[in-house]
Amino acid sequence: MSDDVLTRDRVRIHPEAATQDEAMREAAGILEDAGAVTAAYYGAMKDREQTVSTYMGNELAIPHGTNEAKDEILSSALSLVRYDGGVDWGGEPVRFVVGIAGKGDEHLEILSRIAILFSDDDDVARLKGASSADELFDLLASVNET
Repeated sequence: MSDDVLTRDRVRIHPEAATQDEAMREAAGILEDAGAVTAAYYGAMKDREQTVSTYMGNELAIPHGTNEAKDEILSSALSLVRYDGGVDWGGEPVRFVVGIAGKGDEHLEILSRIAILFSDDDDVARLKGASSADELFDLLASVNET
């Protein structure tokens, strides 16, 4: 069992578009399949989105649960899905949806690593240009560094 927050099997690329709800459901589903969250985590993601958008700029959204849903998180993990057809995220264009589950305060450290990666336009261009989920994972592997 790996301690990495992001593993190859939790990175996907879809050529088509998705709705915001479909993207959140997939993000939560990947985390649930990984054993990182309970089935209730998707609802907590929706609750969070109703209070504050998780759109971060640079075509990135990071849906995550509310503080009240901490008990639904079993271990820290990430999922990343690139939707080449885009996602309308409350009126903002999103291509990357990063589902996050952070045990304790780990989500802050994980969020900061993702924010750094997505704040660099050259890095974002490389992520957009990745031709496979494996290549995308390799570009994102730095989020596992502690």
